[in-house]
Amino acid sequence: MLLNSKFARMLFYASFIFIFSNSVSAHCDSMEGPVVKASQKALETGNINYVLVWVKIGDENEIKNLFDKVLRIRKAGGEAKELAEMYFFETVVRLHRMGEGESYTGLKPVGYKPEKGIEESDIAIEKKSVKNILAHLDKKYHSKVNELFNLLQTKTNYSVNDVKAGREYVEAYVHFIHFIEELYGGGNQEKEHNKH
Repeated sequence: MLLNSKFARMLFYASFIFIFSNSVSAHCDSMEGPVVKASQKALETGNINYVLVWVKIGDENEIKNLFDKVLRIRKAGGEAKELAEMYFFETVVRLHRMGEGESYTGLKPVGYKPEKGIEESDIAIEKKSVKNILAHLDKKYHSKVNELFNLLQTKTNYSVNDVKAGREYVEAYVHFIHFIEELYGGGNQEKEHNKH
């Protein structure tokens, strides 16, 4: 299968950004982050809903059009498949970041260590407990951490085909992660939380 020259140039540019980007950013721009994992799952299953929950409604058409093209290109295998997938990951992460009001500067490679507090947040989500996080925080933050974590827990078990519920989960996830990141980083926690 031949790639048209415009799409091939876009794929090359996306892979260039991925390889050479070195700026500091958050968890969601990592190859091991939840947005890329959702994008991989969408491509593996052919179900775009895995990824739609991570982008705003206004970005759905762009993602859907690209998803269809990438599914076709993946059948060629080899380098074309790799480049198409990377371009898809780049696009989804970029739109997700823009939807958060954050800048996008490229994907961080496998092995990238996220900002302090993010890894702890993911472990808490996996273990369904914020006990370890609370042990490292001033008691004045315990109530807010529990509130955000409990809200996230109520949103966790959504159907992949319920995009609205999935977006509610992502919103709760982002609020929780950013709040913990700010607490660990010593920033202005309430200001950061209210911004989101």
